Amino acid sequence: MKRIIVNADDFGRHPLINAAVVQGVEKGFLRSATLMPGGKAFDGAVEAARSHSELGVGIHFTLVNGFPVLPPEEIPSLVTPDGVFHDTHTIFVKRFLLGKISMEEVRRELVAQMEKMRQTGLSLTHIDSHQHMHTLPGVIDTALAIAKDAGIRAVRVPVIDLFCGDGMSPGQLIGRLGLGTLARMARYKAHSLGMKTPDNFAGIVAGEAVSEKYLREMAESMPEGTTEVMLHPGTDNSVLVPDCEWEHDFEEELRAVTSEKTMELLKEKNITVGNFADLVVENG
Repeated sequence: MKRIIVNADDFGRHPLINAAVVQGVEKGFLRSATLMPGGKAFDGAVEAARSHSELGVGIHFTLVNGFPVLPPEEIPSLVTPDGVFHDTHTIFVKRFLLGKISMEEVRRELVAQMEKMRQTGLSLTHIDSHQHMHTLPGVIDTALAIAKDAGIRAVRVPVIDLFCGDGMSPGQLIGRLGLGTLARMARYKAHSLGMKTPDNFAGIVAGEAVSEKYLREMAESMPEGTTEVMLHPGTDNSVLVPDCEWEHDFEEELRAVTSEKTMELLKEKNITVGNFADLVVENG
């Protein structure tokens, strides 16, 4: 059996990302998304999810490059003087290694994020995180415990292909090696708690977009089992790039997930399109 879970990250971050998720569901093969609890377009994302029952929704735990759910004064080690999270995983990790991150504040913020999601009434399918912060030592234990308490039984493990994409710098290689190591540790901990994970992970980290060509090539050689593909689709780069302060081709990823040729290829190869709820049901 071969299954693909195409997941849109950053659901709720921006109205144009929400619009892309809706298009991906209605016109393509997007069946999974993870919602940012502190996203400025959170309410719109919740409404979109309620209107599209075929979309499995998880929680996109956020500790960097976004907005907290708790008042900033309650989590001073996690935020800047402006009351927002530090901008990148690099800054967070440096502060983490220097002992400047309070794990109790991490726990309380993630609990608050989960509680905000719970109040929506949506049935959550899985957990992942913005910039993969949930794979960090200590953070993974907290995230898994919160997920299990909430009845969530699946988690992303971003073991990325070291050589995917069009280019590779030494920095990218080191980053992927580090992330892969942390992700494997996260997978072991998740499985030890009885939680489910996809067999494989795809998607191009560090901003490079997943293209139609990438997805078709992946479909041609997809291994057995379930493969998650991480996307960040959007409808208008001219708005999203400056608003998100990220040089990413959001539109290319929307084209990829709504490609009729790719949908036809998935059918031809007998690749099932699903979400994390299917993964949990299959494994009992």
